[in-house]
Parts: sequence; structure tokens; C-alpha cells
Amino acid sequence: MRPMTRLVLGLIVLVGILAAVAVGLPAHVTVTRSVVINAPESVIFPYLNNLHRFSDWSPWGVRDPQLAVTYSGPEAGKGAQIQWTSKVPSIGTGSMEISESQPNQHIDLAVDFNGLDGTSSYDIAPSGSGSKVTWAFGYDSGSSPLKRWKALMLDGFVGAEYRTGLDRLKEKIEAERRPTAPTISLTPPEGGESSQSEQPSAALAPGAAPQEVAVPPGAAVPPGQAAPAPAGTAAGAPAAQPAAAEAVTPAPKPAAKKRRRVVQ
Repeated sequence: MRPMTRLVLGLIVLVGILAAVAVGLPAHVTVTRSVVINAPESVIFPYLNNLHRFSDWSPWGVRDPQLAVTYSGPEAGKGAQIQWTSKVPSIGTGSMEISESQPNQHIDLAVDFNGLDGTSSYDIAPSGSGSKVTWAFGYDSGSSPLKRWKALMLDGFVGAEYRTGLDRLKEKIEAERRPTAPTISLTPPEGGESSQSEQPSAALAPGAAPQEVAVPPGAAVPPGQAAPAPAGTAAGAPAAQPAAAEAVTPAPKPAAKKRRRVVQ
């Protein structure tokens, strides 16, 4: 038998084996990925129901910043559509359209991922203090052996894309809900005046002596201030009282001398 004939027969046998194995592969494949987001369902739902916000967390926007996106139909809810085109071969062209929308719970979509037609859905359910978001993709391969083999590889391809998208969605929502510290401006108002009010001086403790203020000689002492102590007086000692004036007794006047008269 010629080598070429053996090669052709070998290929026929291989195709027969692959076709026989494909018969046993599932006709419907579902790929799911989930993430828990620290936010209530009512906060997460608008990010999924409004396709105009899909570009904020789309997994394809990371791999192709030049991704071209167009919208049609209503902005959100049933009938909303989004189409994208990329020069990256693994992204190619695709579209999504919301076919059913249940507020804060579930969304169904008809999708086309680069020629791969299927259905997608978002499920939102409470999970602890947050919400669990599940993104699913379903694909019907029918009876075609080739499509069944393609469906077998979807989990590795679509699953990785969905994981990237959900991680970006979680990061964006939690970052927008994270409280920010208030900004304190230290710049004084116009005119150079401080906006802080002047604080009164501390009151004197009971029993404490008032602070002495230097007063020029002859000037009046300000109210509430103690007069400075004379030089040489110890701090805290009471000022000396002026001594009482001594009484001065005037000296007696000398007696007038009597003149004698001489009688001759």
C-alpha cells in the first residue's frame, strides 16, 4: 500500500473516531462565573441593566483600548443593544441585546461572540453583607460534531473573559462606594485674616497672683493688674507698708530777757 493511501485512510479513521466521540458530548454547554460584591442588589443592577455602562467593566476593553462600541434601542432594560468591533482577532465583532429584565434579580441577553451565537444571563442574589453576581453563557451545539467539540473548549475561553469582567465590575462598584476623607483647606481667606476666632486668655487659678506689668513712673496702673513691687522685694512677699510719720514737737521759744532799770 502506498504511503499516500495510508495517510488518507488514517485521516478518515481519525475523523470517524472524533465524530463518534462527539456523539457522546453534551449538546448544550453552560459556562458560569460568579463574584461577591460588597453592595446591595439595587446598586449593582443598573450596571448590568444599562448597556451604556457595560464599557466601564467590559473584559474586552482591557485587551483592546481602541474597541469601537455602538448602541441602539433604549438605554436600559428590554430591547437595549450594544455592538462592538475590534482589530484583535480573538475579540473580533460581537453584540448583546437584553431580552428580559427583572429589577434587582435577573437579566437575559441574546449574544454573539465573534460568530458564536448563544444566550447569556446575569443573576443577582443576596450573599452575606453583599450580593453574589453570576454571569452565565449557554451554547447549543445541536448535532454537529464540530460545534460539539467547539462547545467543549468554551469554558476555558469564555470563562476567562467572564472572570476578568466580573473582577472589574467588583472593583469599580466597591471603589465608588468607598468613603473618602474630607479635605481640610489650610489656606487663609482673602485679605490675609485668619478664619479662627481669637481665644480668650486663660483665667487665673484661685489664689494665684495677677501678672505684674511694667508701668512707667507716674503712669496709672491698668485695672486688674498689680502694681510692681519695689526693687529688692522678694517675689510673692507682701509689699511693705509705709511707716507712720513721726510726731515732731516744736522747740520752746527762748524766754524774753528782762531789762533792769537802774535808779540813780
